[in-house]
Amino acid sequence: MQNMVILGATGSIGASTLSVVACNPEQYKVYALVAHTNVEKMLQICIAHQPKIAHMVDSKAATALKAQLPSSLNIEVTTGEDELLALVSAAEVDTVMAAIVGAAGLPSTLAAVKAGKRVLLANKESLVMSGQLFIEAMQHSGAQVLPVDSEHNAIFQCLSERSQLEIGRCDLAGAGVSHILLTGSGGPFLTSDLSLLPAMTPEQACKHPNWSMGRKISVDSATMMNKGLEYIEARWLFNASPEQLKVVIHPQSVIHSMVQYRDGSVLAQLGNPDMRTPIAHCMSFPERITSGVEPLDFFKVGQLSFLEPDFNRFPCLALAIEACKQGQEATTVVNAANEISVQAFLDGKIRFTDIAKINEQSLINTATHPLNNIEDILALDTQSRRYTLEAISKLN
Repeated sequence: MQNMVILGATGSIGASTLSVVACNPEQYKVYALVAHTNVEKMLQICIAHQPKIAHMVDSKAATALKAQLPSSLNIEVTTGEDELLALVSAAEVDTVMAAIVGAAGLPSTLAAVKAGKRVLLANKESLVMSGQLFIEAMQHSGAQVLPVDSEHNAIFQCLSERSQLEIGRCDLAGAGVSHILLTGSGGPFLTSDLSLLPAMTPEQACKHPNWSMGRKISVDSATMMNKGLEYIEARWLFNASPEQLKVVIHPQSVIHSMVQYRDGSVLAQLGNPDMRTPIAHCMSFPERITSGVEPLDFFKVGQLSFLEPDFNRFPCLALAIEACKQGQEATTVVNAANEISVQAFLDGKIRFTDIAKINEQSLINTATHPLNNIEDILALDTQSRRYTLEAISKLN
C-alpha cells in the first residue's frame, strides 16, 4: 500500500490520479490532498477519498473547508507554505503527485525531491525553472522522478531499462538514441488562417481538439508554448542536447512521442488521449495496473499524419527552443512571462497573438543573473513577471 500526496488535487491531473487510485484501492491510499481555493471540489473529493490531511494553500479556503467537512471523517485541515513543505516530506508519505500548475508548484515539488520521495512529475515548470538544481537534488537524495506528461512518459517507455534508471543523467548516444521526437497536436488553430489569429477568443483557444485540460494549459497548446516547455523539460529529464530533440506535429494525438535509434528503428508509444494512462504507468512502474482507459482501437483510428512545425504560426515554440539553448535563466524568464501573458489573454486584456510578442519582449529585456538556489530562481521569476505586467499595461 502506497501513501500518496496529490498536489493540485482539484485540477484535471488530480481528478485523473484519483480515478486511477479508485481502480486500484488495494495498492494506493490517499494520505493527503492539496488544493488552492476550490473548497467545493475539495470537499467532494475529501468525502470520497477520506485523506488524513487536506491542505488548502489559501487560508480563507482552509477555514471554509474545515467548517464544511463532517467531523466524523476526522480529516485534518492545514494551510501555510511551511506546513505544505512538511507534508510532502513526511515520513508516512511514499509517493507525491506533483500536479500544481505553474511556478507555484516548484517549492513543494522540489521539497518532495529533496526528501527522497517517489515523485510523479506533472509540474513541468519545476524543470523549466530549476532544471540543474532539480536534477542535482534528485541525485543527492535518491528520489525517483517519473514523468507524467504524456509526451515524456511516452519517451520514457521507449527508452532502454538502463536509461529509465538514469533519469537526469541519461547517456542517449551511448544507448544508441539519435533523436527524441516530441509530438504535439498543433492545437485548435493548426489550420486556421494566420490573419484570423489576432481575433481568436479564449473560448476558441481552450477548445482543444483531443485533450481535456485546464484553461492555462489549453492556451499553451494553442500557442504551442506547451510543447516548448516540454522541449525544455525533455532536455533535463533525458540529458538531451538541442541536436537530439525534435518537435513533430501529429494532429491525432495517438502517438504520444517517439525515440529514434541509430540503427534506423523508431519506437513509439501509442494510446487514447487520456492522462490516466501515463499516470497509471508512473504510479505502478515498473509494473502495470488498470487505468480505466479503453484500449486503442486501431480500426477506429484511421490515418496518422505528421507535419513539420511552422514557427510563423507558433512563435512561442520557437522562443522556448531558443531560451532552452540560452540556458536556465532564459527559460525561467520565458516561463514566468508566459504565465502572466496567458492569464492576461484569458482575462481579455490582450490579443492571442500578443502572447508571443510579450514573451519575447520579456526575454530580451529582463536582466538575468546566475541561479545558484531556489531563492535566486524565484527572484528572477518575480522580476520577469513584473516586467511582463508593465509591458501589458503599456500595450493597452
